[in-house]
Amino acid sequence: MKKILFHKTHTTQEELDAVADAIRSGWLTMGPKVMEFEESFKNYVGSQEAVMVNSATAALHLALKAIGLKEEDEVIIPTNTFVATAEVVTYFNATPVLCDIEYETHNIDVEKIESLITEKTKAIIPVHFGGQPCDMEEMYTIAKKYNLKVIEDAAHALPATYKGALVGNLESDVTCFSFYATKTLSTGEGGMATTNNDDYAKSINTNRLHGISKDVWDRYSGGGWEYDIVDNGNKYNSTDMNAALGLSQLKKLEWMRDKRATIAQKYDNAFKDKIEKLVIKNDRETSYHLYVIKVSNRDKLYVKLKEKGIGTSVHFIPMHNHTYYKNKYNYKAEDYPVANDVFKKSLSLPIYPDLNDEDIEYIIEHVLLYAK
Repeated sequence: MKKILFHKTHTTQEELDAVADAIRSGWLTMGPKVMEFEESFKNYVGSQEAVMVNSATAALHLALKAIGLKEEDEVIIPTNTFVATAEVVTYFNATPVLCDIEYETHNIDVEKIESLITEKTKAIIPVHFGGQPCDMEEMYTIAKKYNLKVIEDAAHALPATYKGALVGNLESDVTCFSFYATKTLSTGEGGMATTNNDDYAKSINTNRLHGISKDVWDRYSGGGWEYDIVDNGNKYNSTDMNAALGLSQLKKLEWMRDKRATIAQKYDNAFKDKIEKLVIKNDRETSYHLYVIKVSNRDKLYVKLKEKGIGTSVHFIPMHNHTYYKNKYNYKAEDYPVANDVFKKSLSLPIYPDLNDEDIEYIIEHVLLYAK
């Protein structure tokens, strides 16, 4: 029987050599490689600033701090997201306000946002589900009307484009990427915040390392021992080893995206008129971080595929279903009918560069055999 993982990070000798070189340099924490990766990343997406941190969660947290989120503020997020999107809002004793999603894309339903806005609303965090950008133009219109900030959760969306522009360089205040092990570019653990606002970049940069006025590389590479604590920061910095891995992955990012797109096309061709999948809107390009199908027998299909050695997953258990959030914020399942429907049907199939044609055909064969 085959054994096909749900995800496997594409790494080669190039990545191994890059990390080894970083270790041999004698500088293991945040230093010149982090700075090089930040420079390369912002040049790639086209943003003015990019700040590397140790996770997308850290990036989201520091982005909310940069915009001045405070206790009792409200932030609108989709209910169909990973817990980090809501969790960072709670760090401020602010309230995550859940919004239902579009059936076709699983992205936040922009038409439902305005009804959730109150005098306490401070920001919107759209989540680009599976790598497909949300309806950002409509979102910016709402944000400007009510003087709200927009922070993109782009954990899935590298590289992805919206109306020809790369996510990371749209009109949002801050965009937050994930480099977790399962992401389209992986540093093992890691994240990046991009922005065209100098003040936000300075705040994120300072607060990723305890609110210290100098970064560690500056202090230990001849910049002097003196420093000041200028804010109540966090320990969110990344390392040169992670950055070295990121630099290697960034060089092949387009190739890896093309490989995922090719796999998605094979799935599309095989499942056409047989199995429901996400709709990709015409004015945007997805990163194909996820390939999600919708079937009536999701749980049984998951078990059958597992029995055949095929790893799959579910994205996501809606936030309003989680015990802590449901109890604390009194979320009612009936307020999110689309997310409920999507959750019961959705299954994510393997889609990563190292899948070979034989693996893909094996997956297709057994999905078609067992899906209803």
